[in-house]
Amino acid sequence: MQHETKPAGATESASPSLPAFNNPWTDYLIDAWQRAVLFLDVLRQRGNNYVEHNARKVPNVLSFQAELLIDGRKLERPVNYGLVRIVPPADIATDPRRRPFIVFDPRAGHGPGIGGMKHDSEIGVALKAGHPCYFVGFLPEPVPGQTIEDVCRAEALFVEEVITRHPEAQGKPCLIGNCQAGWQVMMMAAMNPDLPGPIMLAGSPLSYWAGVQGKSPMRYLGGLLGGTWLTALSGDLGNGIFDGANIVANFESLHPANTLWQKPYNLYSKIDTEAPRFLEFEKWWGSPVLLNAEEMQAIADQLFVGNKLSTGQLLTRDGVRVDLRNIQSPIIVFCSHGDDITPPQQALGWILDLYDHENDIVAAGQTIVYTVHQSIGHLGIFVSGKVATKEHGEFAQCMDMIDLMPPGLYEAVITTKDADIENSDLVKGEYLFSLEARTLDDLRALGGNTPEDDLRFETAARVSEINLGLYQTHWAPLVRMMSTPESARLLRTVHPNRLRFGMFSDENPYMPWIAAMAEAVRARRAPVAANNPFLAAERTAAGWIHDGLEAWTKARDDLQEALFFHTYGDRGLQAAVGLGTEEANRHRGVERDLVREANIARAQAELARQIDQGGPLEAAVRAMLYVRMPARSADERGFAAVKEVAETLPAKERVGIERFKKIMRDQFQILILDQDRAIATLPRLLPKDAEERALWLSAVQRVCKARGELAGEMRHRLQQIEAISAAKPPAEVRKEGKKKELQIEDSHGTGAKPAA
Repeated sequence: MQHETKPAGATESASPSLPAFNNPWTDYLIDAWQRAVLFLDVLRQRGNNYVEHNARKVPNVLSFQAELLIDGRKLERPVNYGLVRIVPPADIATDPRRRPFIVFDPRAGHGPGIGGMKHDSEIGVALKAGHPCYFVGFLPEPVPGQTIEDVCRAEALFVEEVITRHPEAQGKPCLIGNCQAGWQVMMMAAMNPDLPGPIMLAGSPLSYWAGVQGKSPMRYLGGLLGGTWLTALSGDLGNGIFDGANIVANFESLHPANTLWQKPYNLYSKIDTEAPRFLEFEKWWGSPVLLNAEEMQAIADQLFVGNKLSTGQLLTRDGVRVDLRNIQSPIIVFCSHGDDITPPQQALGWILDLYDHENDIVAAGQTIVYTVHQSIGHLGIFVSGKVATKEHGEFAQCMDMIDLMPPGLYEAVITTKDADIENSDLVKGEYLFSLEARTLDDLRALGGNTPEDDLRFETAARVSEINLGLYQTHWAPLVRMMSTPESARLLRTVHPNRLRFGMFSDENPYMPWIAAMAEAVRARRAPVAANNPFLAAERTAAGWIHDGLEAWTKARDDLQEALFFHTYGDRGLQAAVGLGTEEANRHRGVERDLVREANIARAQAELARQIDQGGPLEAAVRAMLYVRMPARSADERGFAAVKEVAETLPAKERVGIERFKKIMRDQFQILILDQDRAIATLPRLLPKDAEERALWLSAVQRVCKARGELAGEMRHRLQQIEAISAAKPPAEVRKEGKKKELQIEDSHGTGAKPAA
């Protein structure tokens, strides 16, 4: 059943408000008592929402209508995932020619829908930008026997279905993976390199050992618990099912001050206004889902503790290596310094594992874009309305630009559009979106592990394997024999993270009394004056409690970090698990792949042979890249100028985004391979007609100057291009030369060629 909170200040004419006693203490006591009753009533509503929500067959918190396209339970390898199409609201029209967006929600303890819980959300901003939207969610219970690999293969089928439904789309679908869904999408893309379009990772961990000392305490949890044997125990006690409420409990344990005090006190202190927002969020937070024990064990062993994804150690059941370097689509990483569940080091450390230099990224043909928010927390990355309307809105609007960027490492910089910006008509919205070239040293500057730190984590992984083996050998058979579906169901029911929701619902016979009292309180609500001294004392005491819990948390985290580093830094323990000092000095990244390197060299050789081939379009792209290269940046104004120029071309001369993307990447690689020869052969690609050349040069100038007048090296390069364009085509030069030769022959009266 659903109980709605009445608006603040709502009263009934037959029940006048309580009289003010003009006594600060009495007024405060009445207010405090009323807030307590209303607080309990909100918990009652939350409990009812919990019961109702989890009784649904397909519980989710999407605020958009959706229609099911593919039920993963009906696939050859069934999974509990499904693909739905988001039905645009009546006031929003999507364009079938625009690339579709697919939002993948995390199955990390909570239910689906967080990516579209609000209209100002990842789905909402994509719809507003005119993109068709799809959503990949899941059921609360897994299909028996499903694995992470099965889920990845199902997601590939979902992407193929979306591509099939949009044959007119200019560009492959953009995939947005939130948190856990991010690394799952990356695995899928590594297994199907040519399938997806741009991939956006929002708060997604890929390098699980990475972090900075004094922060990110969650990365020590596996080592402090002796490895993943407890994960196996939880799965066995659940009769083959792992309860996602355990993952939620881990999240909440990071911040006891918020879990135990700040969140409930914030509701209590703002009870007249905070209830709707609280209930909306808690509906999602209080809906833990289930995973197969094998699924969770693989995640814990291979990713969280083993850190095998970013180092290329994962293999499919067919023996294929899951190598993230195979991904051909642009990868966008959105992380935050305020996120201690997925800190920037864990979101970006995989790049340092895969590559030794930014030039290796270029050679591999990968485009990687990242942005680091200064303060937003983990959930805010994909829940916050402000983040949705700014960062996610700009990414949605500029995704085509990102897709066309040459290979390399870039940081996305979003600044407020001001009156002084040049060519402001080329900027859409309130912000200017720019991409600044970065180096791997910029990522290293964020902080990270030393080789000795990595050795400690590797030691913890070895210890985990030993303890897991001991548990599975000696204790698992006994636990599995004692566990039944009924005992597992009982354990889930009494889990603290479930019990605290259900115990306040109307299923508790005492809670209807609270509902009646709350109605009476709302009718005679008497909020205390804002300047009441006892209210000020309450807030001061609340601050002390919060600060005390924060101090305790800091001391706990420092102790855990010291214990982890001391335990797993012990040389005796490292030697006992087969690790020596030489491991501390070896490269921790992915192993070299000679076949891959040979393919890259072969592709570069082919480009070198094509350096003087192409036409005016290839010449224009090469010229624009050459001129703008010293800036090491690009923004949406240049992309808008390119679109303007493209719209002026005859229909037969236009190319699709995929063809233009290949031209952009090839010409960039050609300039990297041999810049001098690339410019020397440029005249062979230019139009032969003088008028067409003039139009060609005008287009190049328009794009190059989209950010304003050029100066320095870029100005010199543009002048060089202008001189090349003004010169006569080689064919005409040869004709004139032949003509002069004939004139000389006639003047000499002989057929002999003149001396050079």
